[in-house]
Amino acid sequence: MSYRSRRDDWGSRGGWGSGGGGRPSLKGRQPGERLRKPRWDLTKLTPFEKNFYQPTPTVLNRSPYEVEKYRTDKEITLRGRNIPNPIQYFSDYNFPDYVMAEIRRQGYEQPTPIQGQGWPISLQGRDFVGIAQTGSGKTLGYILPAIVHINHQPYLERGDGPIALILAPTRELAQQILTVAQDYGASSKIRSTCVFGGAPKGPQIRDLERGVEICIATPGRLIDFLEAGKTNLRRTTYLVLDEADRMLDMGFEPQIRKIVDQIRPDRQTLMWSATWPKEVRNLAEDFLKDYIQLNVGSLSLAANHNILQIVDVCQEIEKDTKLRQLLEEIMAEKESKIIVFAETKRKVDDLTRRMRREGWPAMCIHGDKSQQERDWVLSEFRSGRAPILVATDVAARGLGKYG
Repeated sequence: MSYRSRRDDWGSRGGWGSGGGGRPSLKGRQPGERLRKPRWDLTKLTPFEKNFYQPTPTVLNRSPYEVEKYRTDKEITLRGRNIPNPIQYFSDYNFPDYVMAEIRRQGYEQPTPIQGQGWPISLQGRDFVGIAQTGSGKTLGYILPAIVHINHQPYLERGDGPIALILAPTRELAQQILTVAQDYGASSKIRSTCVFGGAPKGPQIRDLERGVEICIATPGRLIDFLEAGKTNLRRTTYLVLDEADRMLDMGFEPQIRKIVDQIRPDRQTLMWSATWPKEVRNLAEDFLKDYIQLNVGSLSLAANHNILQIVDVCQEIEKDTKLRQLLEEIMAEKESKIIVFAETKRKVDDLTRRMRREGWPAMCIHGDKSQQERDWVLSEFRSGRAPILVATDVAARGLGKYG
């Protein structure tokens, strides 16, 4: 069996077929009801490596005072046993050349707190929960260990599913994750794809059937492909649940549980969340084993505390006037951008039409827009050509890089 560190026998042996064929109507059925939980026998599963962490003397020899000061300064709190020292600087650890080349290209000076403390935990093969606000660097926090993990596994064979599976609540977030995975995986020829609803299935299926080491997916579309036999999770040993709280808010818990049932129980699991409600805690207890909880900021974190938040409680009849006043105040400032969230697609369209009639440069995105149109609108917003974006609350997460 060939390993990625010895590139001498690419895909030379057969494997599971990817299945196919038609399927009956989904009307009246629960998502994933055709999937059956495998009876896992750990004694018969092919063993795999997941601990690749070799701390340098610099990290090992840091005094407890230095380590505690770093964690205090960065507002890091931890729960769990045998927690490794953080990687405070990139020079603290012998990252692979292909990783460091991309880090230098991206201009990063030092790991963010969630990366610095999270990487040693992940590279040890440990399960962990990361709780941090959006924009904390969490995506690279799990992509980098995923790439190291994949490069120590056997090559994919014909019919194999992904080695790393990342579940995300929205296609916007999934596409952002894909960009990071491609940036850092390209040099070691790691293939990634993104599967989500609202886009044609054909290209996504072709990617899966050709073989990808990393699959980023929204739960509903992945369930569709698993039921249709277009992919499988028998090779998946690295699982990430990103924005777990948001996925539960959107009602994805049944799909998530069906998907996780298809993955071998000795996998490595990483769960990321901006908040830590009871529902997310229950999910962690069910899916993770002997895990470390890593928190950056307050445990009651609900938003970025570096942002001034002003709450104005008003009657429905007052909203139009207040919105108009805010638009005038904010747009009077140089290079301002505004995101307006509404509950329904109809409300988004109505608000956008009214703003444009009054001369405001507004554009909108919601689930009824094509992916091409949504990408274009986000590009216009990011560039500042359309500085007002109106969106459904489903798009509330994962827009950080566009602001």
